[in-house]
Amino acid sequence: MLGYILLASSIFTLLATGFQVWTDFRNDVSLVQSRMSLIETSYKEPLSRSLWSLDQKLMRVQLEGIKNLPDIVHLYLQVYPDQEIELGEIPTDAPTLQHTIELSYTSDETFELGKLTITASLEHIYATLKERILVILGTQSLKTFVLSFFILWLFQYLVTRHLTHIADYAERLNLNRLDQPLILDRHVGKGKPDELERLQEALNRMRVTLKQEVEKQQKDAAEIRKLSQAIEQSPSSVLICNRQWRIVYANRKFTEITHYDMNELLNRHPKELTPLSQDHADNEQMWRTIENQVERAGIWQGEMHSTKKGGEKFWEQVVITPIKEEGDRAPQHFLILGEDISVRKRYEQQLLRQANYDLLTGLPNRLLALDRMKLALAQAKRDNSRVGVMFLDLDNFKTVNDTLGHDAGDTLLIEASRRISGSLRGSSTVSRLGGDEFLIILPNLDDGASAERVADRILKAFRPAFSLAGQDVFVSTSIGIAIYPDDSDNSSALLQHADAAMYQAKNKGKSAWHRYTPDIHETSHERLKLETLLRKALNKQELLLHYQPIVELPSSRITRVEALIRWNNPEHGLIPPDKFIPLAEENGTIVPIGAWVIHTACQAARTWRDQTGAELVIAINVSPRQFRDPGFVGTVRAALSEHDLPGECLELEITERLLLDDSIETQSILNELDEMGVNLSVDDFGTGYSALSYLKSYPFDTLKIDRSFVNDVNTEDEDAALVTAIITMAHSLGLEVIAEGVEDAAQLQFLIRNHCDMAQGYFFSRPVPSDELLEWIRANLATATAS
Repeated sequence: MLGYILLASSIFTLLATGFQVWTDFRNDVSLVQSRMSLIETSYKEPLSRSLWSLDQKLMRVQLEGIKNLPDIVHLYLQVYPDQEIELGEIPTDAPTLQHTIELSYTSDETFELGKLTITASLEHIYATLKERILVILGTQSLKTFVLSFFILWLFQYLVTRHLTHIADYAERLNLNRLDQPLILDRHVGKGKPDELERLQEALNRMRVTLKQEVEKQQKDAAEIRKLSQAIEQSPSSVLICNRQWRIVYANRKFTEITHYDMNELLNRHPKELTPLSQDHADNEQMWRTIENQVERAGIWQGEMHSTKKGGEKFWEQVVITPIKEEGDRAPQHFLILGEDISVRKRYEQQLLRQANYDLLTGLPNRLLALDRMKLALAQAKRDNSRVGVMFLDLDNFKTVNDTLGHDAGDTLLIEASRRISGSLRGSSTVSRLGGDEFLIILPNLDDGASAERVADRILKAFRPAFSLAGQDVFVSTSIGIAIYPDDSDNSSALLQHADAAMYQAKNKGKSAWHRYTPDIHETSHERLKLETLLRKALNKQELLLHYQPIVELPSSRITRVEALIRWNNPEHGLIPPDKFIPLAEENGTIVPIGAWVIHTACQAARTWRDQTGAELVIAINVSPRQFRDPGFVGTVRAALSEHDLPGECLELEITERLLLDDSIETQSILNELDEMGVNLSVDDFGTGYSALSYLKSYPFDTLKIDRSFVNDVNTEDEDAALVTAIITMAHSLGLEVIAEGVEDAAQLQFLIRNHCDMAQGYFFSRPVPSDELLEWIRANLATATAS
């Protein structure tokens, strides 16, 4: 190939050189011709004038001038008619070129004077041509040699060595060297790839493709091994049958479950191993149905009561599917997957019980109870009888759970379920709905009184104490009763009616039963309406504060003022606190209401200070839910800061019910308030769970005796003794005592005689608005100053 390239290159060079030489020769000849044309142009007129004037001397000078020009070797002038002039010689061994100039003179007419023949020698041109040819041939030969050497080196460097490397790479390439790519030691440009680069890429692509194919084959082989191991080690039994439903494969799990050897399984039909019926014809028909479904629908699944070798039965979840080759319409094999579900079958019974029975008490749960209630209602409808539905809720169950722990609560629920069940006859159903709520279904009642008698028996069964956590605890229950069809013929409505009646029983004081009446819904509706209005009351500025003075004894000089909230609703008028405060605690609105009370009361206290100069303490009741609000202490601090009041000007009255929660949180809040200087008072002392440990553990300053004790101090010796004991006990603990509900002078004198520190009540003033109390304060201070 290189020889052909060099030959072609040489021929092309020779042709190009010959053309160039011929071109240069023609250019030199043309130059001579051009010079002769220039001689004609330049000397024709002067020579013609010299001939006309017969100036031989001038004419010879002109001819000599022409003769001396380059390449001009001979001049021949023929003067008409017969004169000739010749200068120079015409060479005999050199090529020449002649040019003839016609000489004439024109005046009035034209006269032909002669003609001049100029002969130019081409010897110099041919010599130069020969010289140039030699030089060109020598140069081209050298160039051809150098170029051939360079081409050979360049081809070796750019092509041959890479082809050799590629050939060596191809010889060494095998399956173990597929990770090594073909790399050529050459610079790769950014343009279109050349043939070597394309060859390199093709070989590398071929290597990558080959590697991928090998990896795919290895992966497929590994996958096959994995699938084979998976089938062999599968926790499910696997059978593979041929087109005729004859077993051709069984995995290890199948042989372990059934105890059959592989030799005993081959070429047998599964129906021989797993008869679905003791009757041979039925078994054949059932398996034929399975086979048809698999072939038509592509799957059959279900439970089989299969048989092990030896006759032992076991339950098996079976899935049968066809195995088709790609492109085949008819299945080539059938796959039978089985899972031993004997254990699951046993657990299903347990799960069924767990789904329908309460795990703690063993009673039917809500789902089963509702199902039985529907059955009882349907039976009652057929028999024209009645069904009693009773809704029970344990009283103060949360207190037991919180104080004695959840284990004690569970024990209480178990014992309560036993007492309830022991109060019923056999056909009745008692169930636990959740928490401390129970549902009783009393079928086939003659009248509603029968259900009431059952309720009385249950209440009686709850009178004895429960032994919980090593101590006796008395827990009662509240019962709501609804009767089918008297109260409703719908199970859902009966449950709602019994639930509503149960809440009425709790409102009656607990440990009671209540029969559903239509007015309960009216009460519930009224309660819902009141709750809706209460949520809007604060934004509508319907809440207001009245204030009642607290005076020291025996001077009757005002020292404190208690803030008492009122609700003035446009529709219902002035609503007392005992109507809406419990509702506010239930729905959580007590928190924003309580914050409003604190800020409003502190604002009033600031006004009284500015108007009268008296450093009065403002007392505010705090509900348990408000007390436990995370922002409670911040609210108190913000109110004092906003109205520039010291902590000593505020007294927070806390009920004994809140102190039942003897927790670190309660202790922390009370200590934080005490550090702010806020006075702490125990409100309504003696009506709740009074315990001296609370008074000793917490930083209280004041104790308030409930009005129920003060009312009868002059008529009931027990109340008088109790009030006296409370005053003495409080003083011994360093606490001041305030008596509430003082309405006459006799009660006041009793308190003074027993050294009570302060008192409040209608005897001094009713709760009044802020401006009226301001006038009362001024009058009181004026009287105290005068005395």
